[in-house]
Amino acid sequence: MLHVTLWQGIGHHSEFELAVHLGLIAVTAGPGGGRPRVPEREVARLREDPGFPDGLAERVRTVGTADGAALLGIAAARFTRLARAGCVSPVTFYLNRYRAVVWLYLADELASFAVREPELLAGRTPLGMRTMLEAGADRRARNWRTQRIERLLDRTGDPWARAAVEATALDPAHLAEVVDDPYERAYLARVRPEPVFGRPGSVAARETMGELMLADEPDEILWRRINLTLGLDRAREARPAPHPGDDHEARTAPAPSSTQPHALSPTPRSAPPRPLPVVESASLLSPPAERRPTGVRKPGRKRLLTRLGWGRRSDG
Repeated sequence: MLHVTLWQGIGHHSEFELAVHLGLIAVTAGPGGGRPRVPEREVARLREDPGFPDGLAERVRTVGTADGAALLGIAAARFTRLARAGCVSPVTFYLNRYRAVVWLYLADELASFAVREPELLAGRTPLGMRTMLEAGADRRARNWRTQRIERLLDRTGDPWARAAVEATALDPAHLAEVVDDPYERAYLARVRPEPVFGRPGSVAARETMGELMLADEPDEILWRRINLTLGLDRAREARPAPHPGDDHEARTAPAPSSTQPHALSPTPRSAPPRPLPVVESASLLSPPAERRPTGVRKPGRKRLLTRLGWGRRSDG
C-alpha cells in the first residue's frame, strides 16, 4: 500500500499520521470511511522533493521539554514558562507512568520561534508574561486545542462537519445550550471528522484526551460557543439535519470523491500562533484569533448572546 511505503520512508507510523495532520501529505478518504489513503500522484510529488524522506521526517520531529530547551539553548524551566505563556504550542502529548501529561512540540516550530523571538530566550521575562504566569496561567492545553481544531477544519469544507469540529471543544451542557435540537446534536456527532493523528489507545489516554479537548476558561468557552453558533447557521443554510421520517438522501452530506485529495497544504492558519503580547497583561485575555465562517451574517450582540444562552449562566 502506498501509505505504508511512505511510512517506511519517513519513520514511525505516528510520524506519517502527524505529517497528514499537519497538511504535509494530502490524502483521500478511505473506502467506507476507512483510513485515509495517499494517491499515487502525491507519492510522486513527495519523492520528487530533493530532501525526501529526511526533510519530511525533520518537519514532523517532536521533542519534549528537555530536548526543546536544549534546541533553544535555554534552561528547561524557562522553556516551560514560555510554553505556559503560549509562546510555543504543543502538537501532541503522551502520559508518563504516573499518568501525567507530557507535552511534545514540533522541533521545526521551535527553531522558527527562536529566529522570530530571540529576545524571549534570554534576559528578564517581560512584565506581562511574568504577571500572567504568577497568576497560574497555562496556555499549553488551550493552544493544543486551537491548533487541533484549525487543522481538522482544514480537512473538510462540509458545513456540518465543520460545525461538528467546533462542537468538540464544548462540554455536553454548553453544547446543549447552543444546539438545543437533539437530532442536530446527534448529526454533529455522526459527521464529525475522524482525526488521523493523536488517537489514544489506552483508556487513561482516551479519558485525558477527552478532558483536554474541552475549553476550560470563560473567554475560550464563549469564543467556542460563538464559533459553533455561526457555523451552525451556515450548516442549516446548506441543509437541515436529518430527523426521523426525513428523506435520508436529501439530508446527508455528499460523499467525498475518492479521486480528489483533501486540501491539506499548509496554510498560515495552521502555523503556530504568534506569541501572546507580553507588555500589557490585559491583552493576554483576548480570545484566540480564529476564523469566522465566511458567508455567515454576524448576528447582533443581543441576538447572538441570547442564542448562546450566556446571560442565563452564572459561571461566566
